[in-house]
Amino acid sequence: MKPAYVSDLGPDQAVTSTFLVWEKELLQTRDGKPYLRLELADRTGSIEARMWDGFEPVASSLGRNDFVKVQGRAELYRNRLQLKIDRLRKVAAGEINRADYFLHTAEDIERLYRSVADCAASMANPWLRRLAESVVLDPAIAPKLKRAPAAKTMHHAYEGGLIEHVASLCGLCRRAASHYTEVDPDLLLTGAILHDIGKIDELEYEGETGYSSEGRLLGHILLGLELVRGKIDAIEGFPPHLARVVEHILASHHGREEFGSPRPPMIREALLFHYLDDLDSKMGAMRASLDSPRGEPEWTERNAALNRQILRLDRYLQATAAEAQAGEEATPSLFDLKPGEKR
Repeated sequence: MKPAYVSDLGPDQAVTSTFLVWEKELLQTRDGKPYLRLELADRTGSIEARMWDGFEPVASSLGRNDFVKVQGRAELYRNRLQLKIDRLRKVAAGEINRADYFLHTAEDIERLYRSVADCAASMANPWLRRLAESVVLDPAIAPKLKRAPAAKTMHHAYEGGLIEHVASLCGLCRRAASHYTEVDPDLLLTGAILHDIGKIDELEYEGETGYSSEGRLLGHILLGLELVRGKIDAIEGFPPHLARVVEHILASHHGREEFGSPRPPMIREALLFHYLDDLDSKMGAMRASLDSPRGEPEWTERNAALNRQILRLDRYLQATAAEAQAGEEATPSLFDLKPGEKR
């Protein structure tokens, strides 16, 4: 564990710790004095940092997603915490523990992966089973599927987030299919396994999560369709109409054009899958806010994905129960009243 995290820092605090570089700029003050500006981060957040003297030897070799050890002091500048760096050196990736800098699923990655592979193997439709397994068991895809986040910021935005999201959706699809018996469960499971597969190439996640050039140009839906079409073409005799249905579920899973879907859901399975995907995404976003220490005692900070703050219900109910108990203790019972006294 590293000595100090961003969330530990406070005004006028001496700091000696390691951080991930998000941004680096060589700037000048108004009177022409050069200085180094950095955005430093770890798994708890980020902080702006500035170094005024002696930064030249290391600055030229420093870039985004490098690790650095800094010595300095946290200070308030215009009511915002900032780090003033006195000493700085680059740190080799082998000297750090990635878990200190990058959020990661709390679930067991291999267990999640096995559950998704089992879902693929459980399909009764041989064509859909072969298609799903050709993706999940592909040795060029599996390592990315295990490691990729499901998004940059919106939901499951951490290493292993994609496989966690897919495994969760597989469970939801099975339950929904047992309730809505008119839908094809194999089509729902195929949607769960394949809908976000384009994110393994849309996102870059060696360091801070960002978008690849391919991701910026096409997005994960088009990248996923391209990958799945390639897998379908490799399965001799794959029914063409079934291929179109699978592609439609992938193309429509965001629900509406303004949310990125080329077409809206036009079959039962596509409509149901869209809402299951939306549900799991929103519950993941809510879970991330509730797990974060930031915000007020009873309220989280504003969640950008949900456009609201979230009430910490357990704390709220505890406070309500404590107030009710205090009120009961303050109110005398009939047996405690003296003759002539009123309650």
